[in-house]
Amino acid sequence: MNDQQSYSCLCCSDSPGAVLSRRRFLALAAESAAALALFPSLAYAESVPGIAYESVPNLLRLPDDVYFGECSGVSFNSKGHIFVLSRGNSTGPAYGAAAAQLLEFAPDGRFVREIGHNMYAWSFAHTVKVDRHDNIWVTDKGSDMVIKFTPEGRVAMVFGRKQEAADEATGPLKHPNPPLPAEPGRFRQVTDVAWDSADNTYISDGYINSRVAKVDKDGNWLKSWGDRGTGPGQFHTPHSIAVDAKGLVYVADRSNRRIQVFDGEGNFQRQFTIDVPVPPGAQPAIGNVPDEAAIAEGTFAPGSPWAICISPGPNQVLYSSDAFPGRIYKLTLEGKLLGVLGQSGKQLKQFGWIHQMACPSENVLFVAELLNWRVQKLLLRPS
Repeated sequence: MNDQQSYSCLCCSDSPGAVLSRRRFLALAAESAAALALFPSLAYAESVPGIAYESVPNLLRLPDDVYFGECSGVSFNSKGHIFVLSRGNSTGPAYGAAAAQLLEFAPDGRFVREIGHNMYAWSFAHTVKVDRHDNIWVTDKGSDMVIKFTPEGRVAMVFGRKQEAADEATGPLKHPNPPLPAEPGRFRQVTDVAWDSADNTYISDGYINSRVAKVDKDGNWLKSWGDRGTGPGQFHTPHSIAVDAKGLVYVADRSNRRIQVFDGEGNFQRQFTIDVPVPPGAQPAIGNVPDEAAIAEGTFAPGSPWAICISPGPNQVLYSSDAFPGRIYKLTLEGKLLGVLGQSGKQLKQFGWIHQMACPSENVLFVAELLNWRVQKLLLRPS
């Protein structure tokens, strides 16, 4: 895909009941003008520019005997150090192996250290984030735990609890629909964290519970909101979470193919979807081109938000990534689409399932990829 390619765009904030109809329509629509005629509630933009960008080669330098697995998370601290959460250092049988390793790199890509080697919570890495005090937070989908490390790399807080190895019922979690009732303080396949200016922590939980939890700066459980569903304030795999400078909470509701926005108390504010036609001939990073059934399921639908991040102020923007056709979208916080970049592939500037993004500035992105076992640093050159 040419960096300067323009895209017709549909961005919308209508009710979730229109989601399936909109998907079917977009699969058939060749022109955005036709969509506007049939769906006048959709916001319409004549074209959205492709954003030119570069990828920094040879970004991170691993020791000779250390390897990345799937890179599920990336973040950075106030000194510019880069933290990568990888599904490496695998131990155990092929099925159910523990796969989680947290590695730190200097701003120049030099390897600094491994944090939490052989830690009890390590099971299946999901995301890593660093708060404004340089504490390092990890979500582990396999152990259902969130760990807060001090800047020195020592455990400061533990949230959730993994299954006990001695219990007879220990094994992969079931996915009943609707899910079993959620419990305060426990998680089921937790996914991500974010913070507001008062250092309250918001936890997206996750593949099974489909809710957002809130704890205060001392780790006290305050509340949670949401359950499985398609209505406002309901979720189906809240996969990534971010908080803006005003304290609004943005949730990547992945299988519902939308981003929902709440205040800090969980009150629904708005929602929007990303609707950009797929370029002709676009191929997925792995597997077949998603068919209508796969698109209806949401996870592999074009524009479905796998990862989101918000750049620092004063003029904050939101970035969101999808798995197919493997693009990154730049939006205003209100959901207006500003630009798009990328495609699936294995080369630099191409992506294989971006699982987490970090936004140190509006025009610098770090992206962690599952399929390509790497982190890329992207330098954007918007026109």
